[in-house]
Formats: sequence, C-alpha cells, structure tokens
Amino acid sequence: MGVPIVLVHGLRLSSSMWRPQLELLRAQGRTVVAPDLPGHGSRRGEEFSLGRAVDTVSAAIDEVGGGALLVGLSLGGFVSIAAAGVAGPGRVAGLVAASCTAKPAQSLAQVYRIPAALMDRLPDKGATLNEHFHRLTLRDGAVDAVLDGGLAVEAATAVIDEISDMDAIAALRAYEGPVWLINGARDHFRIHEKQFFDACGDGRLVNVPRAGHMVSLDQPVNFSRIVGDAADVVSVGQGRSVVRARTEERARVQAEQELVEVERAEPDGV
Repeated sequence: MGVPIVLVHGLRLSSSMWRPQLELLRAQGRTVVAPDLPGHGSRRGEEFSLGRAVDTVSAAIDEVGGGALLVGLSLGGFVSIAAAGVAGPGRVAGLVAASCTAKPAQSLAQVYRIPAALMDRLPDKGATLNEHFHRLTLRDGAVDAVLDGGLAVEAATAVIDEISDMDAIAALRAYEGPVWLINGARDHFRIHEKQFFDACGDGRLVNVPRAGHMVSLDQPVNFSRIVGDAADVVSVGQGRSVVRARTEERARVQAEQELVEVERAEPDGV
C-alpha cells in the first residue's frame, strides 16, 4: 500500500528500536523495512563509516523497489540526509529526518565525544550505564524495543568521528524532494532547526509535544501517524508525477507526429 518505507536507527541502537513503527505501519498494509547500520545490531563488530552506512540505506531502498520514504532518527537522520542527497528524489521519494536538526561538528563534539571517551575506559565500555539510562527514560515497551537489539557502545567513537565531519545542511540542500523535520519538543538536538528547515526546498517542521530525543519511542503512535501521513503525501505526489510524465510523453509523441505530417505535406523543392 502506497510508497515503501525505510527506517534508519540511531547511535548505539539497532533496527529493533523501530518495533512500534514496524507493527503500527505494517498493520496498515504498508511495506516497511529497517536495516542495521554497520557496527550495530546484527552487524556489531563491523567498522562504521558514513559511506558504508549510506550504502546500507541504498541497499534497503533497492530491496523495496525504490521510490521509498526514508525515515531516520538521530544518527539515522544524518545518514538518511546523506543518502537522500546522493540518491535524489527518484529513489528517495520523501525524507523524514527526526532528532537531528543540529550541526554535527558542534553537537556531537559537545554532547557525545567526551562522554564516549570516558565510557571507553570502563570495562564494559559503558554498556551498563547506557542500559540504566534507557530504563530510566523510556517506557517498558520502548525499553524492550531498544535493548533487544543490543547496545553497540563500542561503535560510538567511530560514529562520532565520521558524522562530525558531515555538512548536514549542504546535504539537505542537495535533496530536492519533500522533507519532514521531526523533533520532540524537549529534544536538545533542536538547536539549529531553523537552519535545517531553511535548507529544505520543500520542507515541513513538526515538533511533537511531551517527547524528547527518542521521539519515535516517547510518542510511538503520534510518530507513526506522522510517518504514515508523510507516506500518503508522497504517494499522491508520485501519482501526480506519473500523470504529468504520461501527459508530457503523449504531447511529445503527438508533436512529433504532427511534424512528420507537415514535412510530408510540403512539396519537394522551391
């Protein structure tokens, strides 16, 4: 039903974080996939790079036949912006970038780099602290969705090094399709949302009340509704594009036929 949807997870997490969205959106008959990025989930131990992450998203788009709505949160939002900028609106029919409207060079260095370096010194790389944090801040069902896929705490430093060099504003500006920027109203990653919004050629900014950085888990029903609505908007746009392309093709063929008829009607010589 409608455009397929590709969900891209956040830092240290995995595709399991999308369990509420997978259940809610598939119940509506939608095609939805959620890959694991390098170094996360089923791919823990692999080296993370932005290029490999974009390749993973590209492969997921191919898996669903292209023309997908791409949805990413936090790290997944940055990766999705990068992937959309490369793929273009032909393969990425729409983009939902959640919890990532902060320039990576500033936000990651300030919020994540120092804590990640400190946790690297712990025997378990901070896995216990991360698990406690999620248990304190998320609901029971959301906690299970996060923890069931494992916490790839060992991947944090490599991710931060890669993403902090990314020019997310330029990548977003390069994408010409429709964009939804989604933030929890309590999210600390909202600091540059106006600059991100201004970079969108066709953008919408949505702030979700009573939600923080993990907006898809804080407000799973509302977030899924936003994604479903975005998919429906993209589907309508795709339908109009197909009609317009067919109309233009018929007009082109007719013009060529009329030109041939005119040439045939003209007498030889002058």
